[in-house]
Amino acid sequence: MKDKLLVAGTRIMAKPPAEVRFPGDRNRRKKIRMRGIKQASKEIQDRLDRNLEELVDDPEVFLPEIKGEVDRSFFSKDLMARTLKEVSSVSIKRYDTRWLRKRMTKKGGDLVCRALAGSLLAASEEDRSTVAVFKNPLFGVASYIRRGNGKQSHLAGIQNHNHPKLRLLVWDEHAKSGQWFFSWDDGFVFTGTTPNPPSEWIDWSLDNASIDLSGEGDLRWSPGLESDTVENGELTETGWLRLEFTDGTLVGLSRSALANSEEQFGQSVAMGMLPPRLSDIAQAEWVWRPVGWPEDRELPAAGIERLEEVLSTWMRFSLDDSSLARACRSSILNSIEDGFVVGTHWFREDSRSDFLEHLNGTEEERAAVACVLDSLDYGIHVRTDGEVLELEEDVIRFEESSCHPNLVALWPEHGHTILEEIYGIEGEDADAILEKQAKRKQGFGAFLRELGESRSVAMKLERLPWQSEALPTPLSFADELVRQAVDRGIASTVSKARKGRGLDMAMGWAWLTVHDRTESDAWRFDEDSRDKGGDWVPALQALWDAASELLINDNLDAVQDYESAMNWLAEVSGSGPINS
Repeated sequence: MKDKLLVAGTRIMAKPPAEVRFPGDRNRRKKIRMRGIKQASKEIQDRLDRNLEELVDDPEVFLPEIKGEVDRSFFSKDLMARTLKEVSSVSIKRYDTRWLRKRMTKKGGDLVCRALAGSLLAASEEDRSTVAVFKNPLFGVASYIRRGNGKQSHLAGIQNHNHPKLRLLVWDEHAKSGQWFFSWDDGFVFTGTTPNPPSEWIDWSLDNASIDLSGEGDLRWSPGLESDTVENGELTETGWLRLEFTDGTLVGLSRSALANSEEQFGQSVAMGMLPPRLSDIAQAEWVWRPVGWPEDRELPAAGIERLEEVLSTWMRFSLDDSSLARACRSSILNSIEDGFVVGTHWFREDSRSDFLEHLNGTEEERAAVACVLDSLDYGIHVRTDGEVLELEEDVIRFEESSCHPNLVALWPEHGHTILEEIYGIEGEDADAILEKQAKRKQGFGAFLRELGESRSVAMKLERLPWQSEALPTPLSFADELVRQAVDRGIASTVSKARKGRGLDMAMGWAWLTVHDRTESDAWRFDEDSRDKGGDWVPALQALWDAASELLINDNLDAVQDYESAMNWLAEVSGSGPINS
């Protein structure tokens, strides 16, 4: 048996295989649902009824008002001329269902009229309970009755001819040929091959745009702007977008308004026109220049060219509103070939100090940045993503206004320079510090401050007349305790003083006594160490007093007192003479 039977001109599918049933669903009936087909609600049926009745009464009701030229010559290839001619023919046959069936499946002829024939046939039918659903991410959702081989979008547009956006779908092929259509609540016009939107359409489109606009008529502006700013084209610190439509209407959109738009502004305006090319009916300009850029100096030509490309991309809806401001500013900033650029500010070559002062950060961070700049014999561009670009032009560009992210990017290449030039650290010590900072990524403000303090202490400790390892026991232990106390505080030495052995234990006890830290530690020391250490306390006290004057109070004359106290400690501890 054949899979399909032809019965009374209708194809009947062969009986499907038996349905698999599960326990408990014996009485359940199988439901078959076709994709894109649904039962229409009463509201949808009523709307379609009204629309189709209007279409039958006047088959030309879906047509736009013709305000542009139509070439009706015999050899014309004008699609609108062809459509208008054939619509008249279909209109005459609108009650001939047999003819409509043939026309709606005909491969040749006008595409619009194919869908028109299918829609008129649907209008002749009483049962409109089953409808197809047309979905488009831009034009929305519409219910329609599918008849014939017409394009779904054409059928949906004709049967929803009073919808300002959906009815545009009928004319996609015409738009591809270079013809223009503008649709709004109160009108629908065809302007031929010239994009000439009526002022009424512009007003309606701006009223229904994704960004709320103040003003009316030929001057509109978004939150964040004032009417005078837009009318006079005044500069703002963050910049704004200026749109001028073909009828003279001016629109100003602030950076903040663009950043918060849920739908692209340009797209929300252009969806009432076909083709949706905003650039054909409006000119865009980004009104902005870097802070500090002279009023009498032209912006770089390369920057203007890049800016036009960005605006063109936005007008094609290929760039989000939220990204527009940054892209426009970057086009200008990245084209500057002299001076200093930081964030959205520009400084002249002779204003380096102002540039450094503008950076957010500590004095240590600014000094580190200045150190890097001093070492460069080329331009540099530090991006927000941490990428560092060398430039042929003599310009310094920092996309970030804070010192820290810029130093993070510069540290791998220029860290050695900073350590050597500012802190005098070289060789293995520098390598160790460079690697440590690269791994832990400590804030550069705190890191450089600690480094400076540490280096300062190290330089102060160089004032002491002996290195610890050059001194005999237990004088070397005393010297170590002094150095650690100056570097990290007295509290840090308590643990070290407890761990001494032999004579160092006695010196540890003396150290704790000098600093009143013996109350809970007596049990840690044997009696002999406590006795010896107790005898050494006066000399060790004199040593610590001299060290405090020399290293903490910066009294350089105290070095002699330190030498005298160390010799005294050597005498009482029996350590013997100290080599100079």
